[in-house]
Amino acid sequence: MDLLPQLLPWTLELLAFFLKIAIVVIGLLIVIGFSMKTKSDSKIQIKDLNERFRNYKKSLLQGLLTKKQFKQELKKQAAEEKETQEKPRSFYIQFEGDIKASDVTQLREVVTAILTVAQSTDEVILGLESPGGVVHGYGLAASQLQRIKDAQIPLTICVDKVAASGGYMMACLANKIVAAPFAVIGSVGVVASLPNFNKILKKNDVDYYQITSGQYKRTVSLLGEIHADGLAKFKEEIELTHDLFKDHVKKFRPQVDIQKIATGEHWFGTTALQMNLIDELGTSDDYIYKQSQHRQIKEVSFSVKKSFKDKLADSLSASVAKAITQVVETVSGSFLHLK
Repeated sequence: MDLLPQLLPWTLELLAFFLKIAIVVIGLLIVIGFSMKTKSDSKIQIKDLNERFRNYKKSLLQGLLTKKQFKQELKKQAAEEKETQEKPRSFYIQFEGDIKASDVTQLREVVTAILTVAQSTDEVILGLESPGGVVHGYGLAASQLQRIKDAQIPLTICVDKVAASGGYMMACLANKIVAAPFAVIGSVGVVASLPNFNKILKKNDVDYYQITSGQYKRTVSLLGEIHADGLAKFKEEIELTHDLFKDHVKKFRPQVDIQKIATGEHWFGTTALQMNLIDELGTSDDYIYKQSQHRQIKEVSFSVKKSFKDKLADSLSASVAKAITQVVETVSGSFLHLK
């Protein structure tokens, strides 16, 4: 017997009822959220990495030593801790790069904070991971590192996985670049790609009008016809950007053979060392731990606490997506089981 004609209207009415309730609740939450005052709660956070290493050591020794030996070790560590407080400092920051160099928002805040207290005896260690991206984003990120150099504070950049293209543009500013043996380094080149649908428009008798003022206001576009002079100008702009990139690398890494490394290729850390793209092989973990033996290591980060509105927006987005999924599954389930 086919029960679908009888039960389907009831199922749809039930779904409509729950949908109405969801709409009312979401509406109330939006009104409440946007009527509330929001406060910016962004702040600089500091972690003591020396203490982290001491805790690692303490945890292991507690299981390896006798109680008497462990007490003696605690006294020894207490004395070492006092000595550490008088040692010069290293500020450790991290940069996780995407195509837009979005992390530059946090980087500029952290750099500003460090510069308010840093001295020439201090050091900044940047843990850098980036495959590169837009020129203006990484240009700004590199400029933030230039501020550290201008303040005469030594800058060490550690690369565990990749510092390519815009990532290497940033790495160049370091007094010392440390990279893992299989980290991807280099890619000193520029790329631009753009699909063009003008032939499809013409095939379907669709006219496309692009009104510009200035001969090269728009050299190439998605929908417009691409002419030889526009394409040549676009290529000229790409070459100019590449020349600026090469000049940047030569300025901060004069020891490299710029003609050899500015081909757009990338290399692993071991080869990059031979080509003077980096100064030392090693991981960030190893470098930081070694520095902690004679320096205070402070990890500095910029924390942005989301406002109620932002949290509400995220929650609503997740709730709507979940609700849609549940409705689809319910309707699909009804058809599946009632047929």
